[in-house]
Amino acid sequence: MIVKSSEADRYAKNPPKNLLAALVFGPDAGLVRERAETLLKTVVDDLSDPFRVSDLDEQALTGDPARLADEAAAISMLGGRRVVRVRGAGNALAKLFASYLDDPKGDTLIVAEGGDLAKGTSLRKLFEDADNAAAIPCYADSMRDLSEVVRETLRAEGLAIAPEALADAVSRLGADRGMTRRELEKLALYANGQREVSLDDVRAIMGDEAEARVEEACDAAGTGDLKRLDLALERLWASDVSPVAVLRQAMGHFQRLLLVQAEAARGESLDFAMRKLRPPVHFSRTDAFKAQARSWNEARLGEALDLLLDAEALCKTTAVPAEAATARTLFNVAAMAKIR
Repeated sequence: MIVKSSEADRYAKNPPKNLLAALVFGPDAGLVRERAETLLKTVVDDLSDPFRVSDLDEQALTGDPARLADEAAAISMLGGRRVVRVRGAGNALAKLFASYLDDPKGDTLIVAEGGDLAKGTSLRKLFEDADNAAAIPCYADSMRDLSEVVRETLRAEGLAIAPEALADAVSRLGADRGMTRRELEKLALYANGQREVSLDDVRAIMGDEAEARVEEACDAAGTGDLKRLDLALERLWASDVSPVAVLRQAMGHFQRLLLVQAEAARGESLDFAMRKLRPPVHFSRTDAFKAQARSWNEARLGEALDLLLDAEALCKTTAVPAEAATARTLFNVAAMAKIR
């Protein structure tokens, strides 16, 4: 059966009694692992229990295909239902799982963890079509999902979070659920003893001052604000930030603008296209980023990226002062931004 993404967490916490196998898959590896473990723990609390947990991978099963059925049919020495965890499951296991689901052995719950399996691929389709199995997708968290994850995680530690702190935290998270959990654990530890997490707490733990300054330089170049760009670069050089790092982040910035342009060309709104970016644009930069997406076109973005790429090569292969070459390139890009 197919489990909708919006129902995935609820399903993982309370799967049907007749479920024999589940495929947890998607591009968010941290979320795949989290939901797989949630499913497994509905049967076995301690996933390190050697009597009730069998931990396998694709290589082990392709080398010994009979092992899946053997592990599923095994009975725990100390009693209780068993689980089989299959890591790194791919399409090579489709025939093996098809054979097992046609003639399952015992009541063991099998949970397979897969990657970003495209719709229609053999393993994913098998679990989607089976009556005694489920396919559970794991895609990057939406802003609403992330807000709930942040609140829920901090609430478990006895902490509330201020609205502005929540907005800032959400803007810095979302690429991977595992990384999100680790960042929130650090935040909770930092705020231990307080009642509420503040914006200063979030910035102290999750903030990257150098990255924020490079983003300021990128926005200044992208909007054609020469004075702001000059000041931003002065601060970067005073902080000993690598010119090559600045150029690379600038390339990433203009590539993201190009992605948004491409989505807009297909008929999407700028707001919707920006929400699809990962990591998301920080809320404090939303207006500036949107203004740049409106003022630049695809051809000039390509020219800007060529300039930045040439500047990186110049910094790496010649004796030209890197700070000067980087500054000149960004000022040239800023001059392009003034061309409507």
